[in-house]
Amino acid sequence: MSAFERTWTVRFSDTDPFGIAHYPRIVDAVHETSDIFMQEVGFPFWELSLEHDLGLPIVEVDLEFRSSVRAGDEVLVTLQTDLGESSVRFDYEGAVNGETAFFGFEQRVCVPPGSDQSVAIPDDLRAALATASED
Repeated sequence: MSAFERTWTVRFSDTDPFGIAHYPRIVDAVHETSDIFMQEVGFPFWELSLEHDLGLPIVEVDLEFRSSVRAGDEVLVTLQTDLGESSVRFDYEGAVNGETAFFGFEQRVCVPPGSDQSVAIPDDLRAALATASED
């Protein structure tokens, strides 16, 4: 299996007056990466509850910053999955010119809409999520 990758171009609107990306925009870029990944593997987040009667809400998120990300940077955002029975962890790394600028994760749990009880990840969704699993 291999990681899912996408490039995020840091725009002027993503930055402060010094040209450094606001941390909420980095969080948005990370979350957008999972959104794109889910769409590409055939399970867009917006269809999960409507067509599959389940959701993958975030129960924990963490990011650590090693260096600034600046306007104009091309950030390679990598996503890898770590699957549990009823949960999936999306691990992220953001790199600029091959150097890690930030890393972190989103922990998600599989639940039916309106429920607080987790359920096992269905086999078809598990197979899709596994396309970016860690080796």
